[in-house]
Amino acid sequence: MKNKLFYGLFLVYAVMVVFILFVNGVFTGDTSSVSNLVINGIFLVMIGVLFLISAISFMRLNFLTDDLQRAGAELQAEYKKGGNENLWAQLQDRKDVFEEENLRTAFAKYRLRVRNSRVGKRYVNTCDIEDYINEELLDRVGSSYFNSGISGTMTGLGILGTFIGLSLGLGSFSGDDIYTISDNVGPLLSGMKVAFHTSVYGIIFSLLFNFVYRSIMADAYGKLSLFLDIFRQCALPPAASGDENTAAMLVYQANTANYMKQLLEMARGEAAVQTQALERMADRFMEQLQDAMGVSLRGVGDAMQAASQAHKADAESSRRVLETARTLVETNRGVQEALERMLERQEQFAHELEEQKGRFARELEEQKETLAAACGEMSREVSSQLYTFEQMKDLV
Repeated sequence: MKNKLFYGLFLVYAVMVVFILFVNGVFTGDTSSVSNLVINGIFLVMIGVLFLISAISFMRLNFLTDDLQRAGAELQAEYKKGGNENLWAQLQDRKDVFEEENLRTAFAKYRLRVRNSRVGKRYVNTCDIEDYINEELLDRVGSSYFNSGISGTMTGLGILGTFIGLSLGLGSFSGDDIYTISDNVGPLLSGMKVAFHTSVYGIIFSLLFNFVYRSIMADAYGKLSLFLDIFRQCALPPAASGDENTAAMLVYQANTANYMKQLLEMARGEAAVQTQALERMADRFMEQLQDAMGVSLRGVGDAMQAASQAHKADAESSRRVLETARTLVETNRGVQEALERMLERQEQFAHELEEQKGRFARELEEQKETLAAACGEMSREVSSQLYTFEQMKDLV
């Protein structure tokens, strides 16, 4: 019955309203002070609104604690009926353990966390249900942040009414002699009546609300503690022992190592295939380059010999041969530098293949085009040089 004590607040409130109306002459038709009645009415309305808000929070809290009590009783009954067997296997997939929304949400989070720590039939590092269903949940549902300040608010309203009543009484009190003073005693007493009445019911409501609030919260905490004890006894997920935890961690590490090994082998296989493809391309390119350069160099040697003989006869022809040879050397140097850059590019490309596999096809195609263009350029350059030497022969 402790959780229903807040109904007594409204009973006391109704009695106090009747009392205030009676002392102000509402029932007898002898209302001596309208201001006194208005001030008391305003204060009583404010207190009634506070009581109503608190009652709503208490009803929410009662629904939650009643649901906890019901769930605990059902768990205990099922536990005894099942021969004292742990009930977690039955609860882990049930969504109707609780009816109250906050409890359903908290229990769903608890089930998810426990499910994530499962290893076989045991649970590693299981958490306590009190991490989710606890006194903080009760305080939030019961609006403890609001209700804890109601008692002080009632006392403050009583003190405020006292000062207002005294201010009204003293404001209407005036006189210089005993006759005028006696005429103003009535308004002074009326103001003191306001001060007295507000102080009385402010303190009464403060004491009564504090008692009701503490009783309801103590009852809620007691029901929570009882449910937690029943749950730990009947449905706490079976935790793995130290050896089982160690074995589970070793199995997990072994599986992880095996998976990483497979990935490494796959990466090595792909890298080997890609390297072989690049090597074949490089070999074909070098073969073509050697064939082309071999024929060209023999032709260049003959041209140089002819140019040397012609130099003895004609100095101008020798100068032209020398310039042509210098041009050819520079061309060859450019070709060599281009080859070195291409080789460096190939090494860099092979290294990047291990990190960026998705770009391999595009880069490979670009390399093919670059090599083809380089071969074509060198072929054109060699043909140009041969043509130049042929022209020089004619000049000689």
